[in-house]
Amino acid sequence: MRSTLEAVADLIRFYEGLSPDSLGEISRLYAPGAAFKDPFNEVRGVAAIEQVFRHMYTQVHEPRFSVVSHLAEQGEAWLAWEFRFRFRGWRTAEVQLVRGATHLRFAPDGQVLVHRDYWDSGEELFSKLPVLGSLVGWLRRRLAAG
Repeated sequence: MRSTLEAVADLIRFYEGLSPDSLGEISRLYAPGAAFKDPFNEVRGVAAIEQVFRHMYTQVHEPRFSVVSHLAEQGEAWLAWEFRFRFRGWRTAEVQLVRGATHLRFAPDGQVLVHRDYWDSGEELFSKLPVLGSLVGWLRRRLAAG
C-alpha cells in the first residue's frame, strides 16, 4: 500500500518522462477500470487510457509535460502542469504551450481511479490555429465585459 504522496511522486515522474516506450507503465499506475477525461476524450480502462496517449504521439511532435505544482492528501491530488509540443504538419517549428490542471483520485493501493484534466481548449489550443484562431479571438472580444 503506497501513500498518496508516493503515488503522486510516481505519477509525476511518469508524466515528466513520458515517451512512446514508457506508455506500458500506465497499467502499473492506473487501476484496471480507471476513468480518464480531458476536453477531447472520456474513456475507461487502462488500454483506452494508453490509446489516448498513443494517439497524442500521432498528432504532435515532441510532447513534454512539466508539473509545476501539486497538492496531495488522503487519496486525492491536484497537479498544475504545462504541456509543450509542436504541431505535426505545420510549417512553423514554434513550440506550443498549454497550461492546465489535473484532479486525481487514488485507490488504497495507490493506483489512479479517476484522472480528470482541466484546460481551456479555446484559449490554449483553438486560438492558435490559423482559421479558428481568428474566430475564437472575435468571440472572446464580443463576449468580454466592457
